[in-house]
Parts: sequence; C-alpha cells; structure tokens
Amino acid sequence: MRLEGKVAIVTGAGSGFGEGIARRFAAEGAAVVVNDIDRNGGERVAGGIVQNGGRAVFVQSDVSRSDGVGILVETAIGSWGRIDCMVNNAGITHRNGPMIEVGEAEFDRLFAVNVKAIYHSAVHCVPQFRRLGGGCFVNIASTAGLRPRPGLTWYNATKGTVVTMTKSMAVELAADQIRVNCLCPVAGETPLLPSFLGRDDPETRARFLGTIPLGRFSTPADVANAALWLASDEAEFITGTAMEVDGGRSV
Repeated sequence: MRLEGKVAIVTGAGSGFGEGIARRFAAEGAAVVVNDIDRNGGERVAGGIVQNGGRAVFVQSDVSRSDGVGILVETAIGSWGRIDCMVNNAGITHRNGPMIEVGEAEFDRLFAVNVKAIYHSAVHCVPQFRRLGGGCFVNIASTAGLRPRPGLTWYNATKGTVVTMTKSMAVELAADQIRVNCLCPVAGETPLLPSFLGRDDPETRARFLGTIPLGRFSTPADVANAALWLASDEAEFITGTAMEVDGGRSV
C-alpha cells in the first residue's frame, strides 16, 4: 500500500484521467475526495471505490471558483483530519480549429478551469500542508504545453502555463517540504479526445497516432501510475518536474 494513511483530493475525477487516478490512489490505501462538476460521474467513481473496500467521498463543485476548491479541502480535513496530496486534474479544451474563432467567454472559461483552479488550490492547500509539515501537488499539464499542436492554441497556452506554474511553485514551497510536480500526458481515450482531434474519424486518428512513437493514445492507467509515484514517498526528493507520459511524443 504505497499511499496507506494518506489523504488525496482529485479534481475532475468523474471520468478519464481523474477517474483512473482516484481509483488507483484508493487501491493503494489513500482516502480520496472525488471531485467533479458532473454529479453522476463523480458519484459513480466514489461509489465504486467504496464498494471495493476503499475510502472515498464525492463533492460536486466548480474548481474555477475559490469556494469550489475550499469545500474540497474542508471535506478532506473534516472527514480524515488531514490532506497529503492535491491532484489538479480538472481540465477543459476548445475544439480544434482556428484560434481567432474561439470566443472570449470560452477563452476565459478555459483559463479559469485549467489555470486559475491551481491558484485556488494553492491558496487553500498550502496553509494545511504547512500545518502538517509538508504535502504535494500533482498538476495535470499536457504535451500540448511542450510540443503544441496547431488548432489548439489557447488550450496549449493553458498547459504551458501549468508547467511554468509547477516549476515556480516547487521552488517557492520547497522550504516547507511541499513538493510540486506535473504530468504531461499525450491525448488519451477521454471525453476530451474528439475536441482535440477536431474530426473524430479513422483518418484523423491515424494521423494523430502517427506522431506518437509508441503508436497508441495514453490511458487513464498510464497517467494514474505516474501520479501514484509522484504522490508516494518514493518520490520524496522529486519536485519541479514536468514528467512526460506520452509514448515519446515530446522527443
């Protein structure tokens, strides 16, 4: 049990990478606050963890809002008395297409969910981590922040920001024994994939897969296994990294 006794919050855990992370953390002994804006997905994941003998509670909230993140931290402390890991996984994208066709409201929402939510998590988690003598953030960035694809300019920009935020947070918080790392997955079989592709047809998929040397999309298990290591004591000397989980895409 690599996370025995630890408490984690996983945002956007009602599907995709977040679901994989929440389930893997619980299987390794962590108590998990499962967050999603979608009640059906979040309750399904939390319920499945509990049915399998794990510890989980679902909280529906919007992490682009300070109170939406605050309630997650309050739930972790109220339920289990501590928080050890904050996984900032919740994310959205715009549909693949010309950058000037993305409306201002969609642009603002993109940065609110993908970037500002991490700011909110720092405001609410750092005081608790300091009180407890340490903790860790695992931010989910993307290969989009390292090797941008045309048609996803504003999404790419949010993920590039996540990488830079992660490194700066790591340096600033190191004296408090707070580790901050991020994962950079290549696109996976998640609800966001059709928007990344623009056109979800065999030809478009084949062209996309042709840019990944190992020849497949990422999976929730790929991302969950990497997040598990970063959250565990095995990675106690690792901070400020942007770990590529991408089948060689970023080489």
